[in-house]
Amino acid sequence: MRLPINALIYLISYLLVGYAFSSENKKFPFHIGEKLEYDLSWGIIPVGNATLQITKDKIQEECNWKLNFFVRTNNFADAFYKVRTNVFSEIDPPFTKTLFYGKNQLEGKTQKLVDVKFDYQKKHCQYTENKKDPIYVALNGKVFDPLSIVYAFRLYPAKEGDGRLIPTCDGKKTLPVYIRIGKKEKIRVPFGTFTANSATPEMKNLSGVFKKSPKGMLKVWYSCDEKRLPLLIKSKVVVGSFTAKLRKVSKV
Repeated sequence: MRLPINALIYLISYLLVGYAFSSENKKFPFHIGEKLEYDLSWGIIPVGNATLQITKDKIQEECNWKLNFFVRTNNFADAFYKVRTNVFSEIDPPFTKTLFYGKNQLEGKTQKLVDVKFDYQKKHCQYTENKKDPIYVALNGKVFDPLSIVYAFRLYPAKEGDGRLIPTCDGKKTLPVYIRIGKKEKIRVPFGTFTANSATPEMKNLSGVFKKSPKGMLKVWYSCDEKRLPLLIKSKVVVGSFTAKLRKVSKV
């Protein structure tokens, strides 16, 4: 049994996105120390938890944002497919582009250490995996990494019927993904009951486990309040159905 935990990273990466990112936007809906904790399940089986957290080196506006995403399987899932994956990134102070992206991945028999440095003056990013020779990918403008777009989406309210497009780069390729914003719905998660908008990407732009699922589905729901919290994430892929539900929010 192979759990689709890696799918969660890509699910969050391509669903939680925004479009117009202005350096003039100084009122952020998230804050230093915010911590979002999720319960993960594969079908009806609990398989672990995930955490999103935001920090800074100093409590100053001009300092870079530091983001962290951690996925951990529970004891039951560990027996089949152990996951201890940490994803992290660094964003400029106005939150307009990624400066650094990294991943310490332990998933089953896969162990991978990834570092990606973004150089907008030289118009390329440098991708290094397990300390091997770096790979360079051209940049034609500002991009967000798969983790930072989780927060970039929250900068602006979502409206039913909106379509959003954003260039995203994981160090190996740049991918524009189109997102459709759905209608408002009542969503219940362990953290509470909220009115939320759904967001769904065009499947043709996705790869990996999603590309192998002709009838696959990806969707996330964001609260309609000023925090625009990612409440619920659902996917249906070739290896099964995957769900992440918000359980706890700290320091909001």
